[in-house]
Amino acid sequence: MDNTLICSEVIAKSGVVFGTSGARGLVTDFTADVCAAFSIGFVKSIKTEFSFNTVALAIDNRPSSYFMAQACAQSLKQLNINVIYYGVIPTPALAYKAMQDSIPSIMVTGSHIPFDRNGLKFYRPDGEITKADEQAILNNIMPFSAVTQVSELDLNTAASEAYIKRYTKLFSADALIGKKVGIYEHSSAGRDLYKSLFEQLGAKVISLGRSENFIPIDTEAVSEEDKKQAIIWSKKYGVDAIFSTDGDGDRPLVADENGGWLRGDLLGLLCSQLLGIEALAVPVSCNTAIEKSNSFKHIIRTKIGSPFVIAEFSQLNENFTRVAGFEANGGFLLGSNIDINAKQLTALPTRDAVLPALMLLIQKQPISMQLKLLPGRFTASDRVQNFAKAKSLELIATLKCSADAFLTELGCGLNYSVNTVDGLRIVLQNDDVVHLRASGNAPELRCYTESDTVFNAEKLADKVIQYLNKLK
Repeated sequence: MDNTLICSEVIAKSGVVFGTSGARGLVTDFTADVCAAFSIGFVKSIKTEFSFNTVALAIDNRPSSYFMAQACAQSLKQLNINVIYYGVIPTPALAYKAMQDSIPSIMVTGSHIPFDRNGLKFYRPDGEITKADEQAILNNIMPFSAVTQVSELDLNTAASEAYIKRYTKLFSADALIGKKVGIYEHSSAGRDLYKSLFEQLGAKVISLGRSENFIPIDTEAVSEEDKKQAIIWSKKYGVDAIFSTDGDGDRPLVADENGGWLRGDLLGLLCSQLLGIEALAVPVSCNTAIEKSNSFKHIIRTKIGSPFVIAEFSQLNENFTRVAGFEANGGFLLGSNIDINAKQLTALPTRDAVLPALMLLIQKQPISMQLKLLPGRFTASDRVQNFAKAKSLELIATLKCSADAFLTELGCGLNYSVNTVDGLRIVLQNDDVVHLRASGNAPELRCYTESDTVFNAEKLADKVIQYLNKLK
């Protein structure tokens, strides 16, 4: 019986699609052959640009991730490709090590999306794939044999060690002496290396909230339970900060000394100021405090998703020497090599969670005081889950024609402007913002709001979510 399959055909029938960053779908859709089709399609799509015979592989803590990694590894044997398996580590740790070694890599992760889903992220030897690369994977007609069995993977720890060294070599061993850091471990892929990293820089570390069950932490929609818990931990342990991430460790979640979780874009803004960044690429959904801070020579607003941010780096690097980007979720992307403490920090053009946290912690000022120096613009975000993508797109299309009824329902004025770079971003006369966008990874409709106070931003977000829930 012929068991030959074609990459593009298997992918087209799988139900797995590319979102803002990576291919995502239901766990049940990620069969061994689907994992194989994506892996082989990826490798073949970049073979004409790069010479390599090894691919790096890592996973998050989702129960389905190890099998998916096994399937990816097994399929690559058909191409005589060696696989280095780095186990459960943060996505930026995998990307960093693979870039150092000039080889491609695949991260098995569903990041923050619901538990019944998973995904694959792909990295070329020079960094995260582009939207053009995604199309090349989807359209690849490479034949392959069905995966009928998988093998155990041998663990290599070099990527974890290299990632820790990336930051410990930048700062002195006493950089965080006197600082107490709580690490909210939950099921984060980096939970077993963060403690070592912070301790090697002199911090006293307290492990918090470790879970043996996978928890899909979303850094843009922090749960009320996690908000309350951070305050409790802060009072109980007297920490200078609480550090956490999403599931695959590329989006930071940082709380100040009072247990207040920072918005990701404000964390990115503070980090960029401290690094002396000259030019930024940030998604349209990020806080307008970025412009109002007058801290940067040039700012580009992009569609939401790290590939769109990264796509701007090459142009920015032609005119500026210190280039970076970040997203509303806090993921920080370093677009150029920069000097810190007379030492070079190499570019890492993919989301990273550790750098922004470290930059704030090494300052003498408490994090809450650093925040007070920023312009008074505040954002909130939330999501309506189990909201079909088709329904989201239909609603947004309707509102693009006229948002009058929608804004009247919210109690807002009808003098507004519209930005359609990504989804629908409505700027009201008083500078308040309402931004709706269909998730690229899951059946969710996301809402972002901005106002002059935290209360007003959150109140506006609550009104929008209540309205959207009526439409489910």
